[in-house]
Amino acid sequence: IADAQTNGLRLINGESDGWPGLVLDRYDSTLVLKLYTAAWLGRLPMATGLISDALAPARVVLRLSRNIHASGAAAGFRDGQIIRGAPLEGVVTFLESGIRFESDVLRGQKTGFFLDQRENRRRVETFAAGADVLNAFSFSGGFSLYAARGGAKSVTDLDISPHALAAAERNFKLNLGQPTVVSCRHDSIQADAFEWLELAKSAQFDVAIVDPPSLAKREAERAGAIQAYGKLAANGIRLLRSRGRLVAASCSAHVSAEEFFGTVRDAARSSKRQFEELGTALHAPDHPATIPEMQYLKCIYLRFG
Repeated sequence: IADAQTNGLRLINGESDGWPGLVLDRYDSTLVLKLYTAAWLGRLPMATGLISDALAPARVVLRLSRNIHASGAAAGFRDGQIIRGAPLEGVVTFLESGIRFESDVLRGQKTGFFLDQRENRRRVETFAAGADVLNAFSFSGGFSLYAARGGAKSVTDLDISPHALAAAERNFKLNLGQPTVVSCRHDSIQADAFEWLELAKSAQFDVAIVDPPSLAKREAERAGAIQAYGKLAANGIRLLRSRGRLVAASCSAHVSAEEFFGTVRDAARSSKRQFEELGTALHAPDHPATIPEMQYLKCIYLRFG
């Protein structure tokens, strides 16, 4: 189970586009069971029974990958169905490392939140004090809240989705009991992040977080994705002030860690700025990647002169 607060074992069987066939995430007392392969549909009653007996959740929500919606309907299941426990309307509120977030477990991306980036969010918090932070492809503001709690001067969320930006605003309001969140200026920009980064004025930020959605959902898209990652990194670097930090992440299974890290390093060298690599990260312990096809997540940290 991937758990927002403590994390544990993520259940895995099969694989699709870098994701396991079955994922179970916990948000407070709600469990979200997402299937990426139709092979699990016939085993759902057994799996749900075992999960409920072991964990006694308030409810279990079923989420289906787009590629198995038709198979799910044929088997009597639908995406967003509550297959065990109490009804639910709206979002679930949960704690991650002491920060309160909402998760749209019925209709949101993945299982409603990106639990896999928790460790990287924690790391951003450690160097956000006093910084002006850009969170590109911000979704519902996960990195932004950690930066704010870490003492950031300002956080700018950049996303094309007005719904994602509205969710980030609500998440900030959920944490107004934390003084550093209250004192952090929170701005939102609704725009295509690729275009905005290309046109934005240089040297605006002390931290730039660039964490786009998957840019290569199939092998044929790999070359274009690598080129796009390089451009995103180059533009993120351009927006950094002296001593600024770039946090660049990828969730494209078809782009290897070596390819992604190499592309970001090439962009850093091409910037003609002195830089220091502060580290790289792969999957968190609750997101085990036991076969190459499941090794989707990677993140690199660079500091520039």
